[in-house]
Amino acid sequence: MKHSKYIGLLVLFIVYLFAFGVGVSVYHLSIGFIGEPLLTILLADVIATIFVWGCSLIFKTSSIYDPYWSVQPPVILLAVMIHFGIWDLGSIVLLVLVSLWSLRLTANFIYTFTDLSYQDWRYTMLREKSGKLYPLVNFFGIHLFPTIIVYACVFPMLQYVKNGGGTFNALVIIGIVLVLIAIMFETLADLQMQQFRRMPKSKGEIIRIGLWKHNRHPNYFGEILMWWGIYAIVFALAPNLWFVFFGALVNTLMFLVISIPMAENRLATYKPNFEQYRQETWKLMPLPFSRRRTKND
Repeated sequence: MKHSKYIGLLVLFIVYLFAFGVGVSVYHLSIGFIGEPLLTILLADVIATIFVWGCSLIFKTSSIYDPYWSVQPPVILLAVMIHFGIWDLGSIVLLVLVSLWSLRLTANFIYTFTDLSYQDWRYTMLREKSGKLYPLVNFFGIHLFPTIIVYACVFPMLQYVKNGGGTFNALVIIGIVLVLIAIMFETLADLQMQQFRRMPKSKGEIIRIGLWKHNRHPNYFGEILMWWGIYAIVFALAPNLWFVFFGALVNTLMFLVISIPMAENRLATYKPNFEQYRQETWKLMPLPFSRRRTKND
């Protein structure tokens, strides 16, 4: 049963249904003495994360947490909109955009998910490197840290809703375009990577098709652009919230300092021509030409 994709997805659905119930319960039980809705939602978010972490221990795979990235933002934003009763155009646009982003990321997870025996290679690597400290790394690094990062990215939208909305103007369109471009980039990158992995010899080769031809991390570029686009929309709607950029900034630094180096170090271990690929391609910027001329040019 553990090796069935559909049973695995059913288990994940049940886990997240209970996690949602835990979060809602914590919110209603604590809002009275905490008072601040956004802080209360953060507490509920953390407790729900702890519940998912507990389930990951039961099923012996930290990838139980993987869908939390995508389901957390729209649920939290919708909860805040309901709490404050704010349904202005700006809030609805933000909800639609973050839901589109969530749908893409969740769909990609479902497509690539195999069964409950699966665990992301990064978690396995962290287990091997941390040794006896892995329980702490598992809780703080794999579960709690990402929850805080995503909450920080969502925070501009929450603060906007809490302030009661703003004026929809032409500058908002620029932010919307940035978000849509980000979602498009991530979607194309996912589809092209899936196409590449279906090729017989993809294991030892380097993807050089589509967005990946001259760019090593188009999916990370899209993810970074997504949250800067959300910040741009909020800033255009309510310039007084200029200070809420920290979520997008920390998210960017996470990819630059942790995710990208970790991925490239791993690729270098089993992709023979990775160093040449690295020298010929751009790390993030989706420029339609090589970083330097190849031997065949």
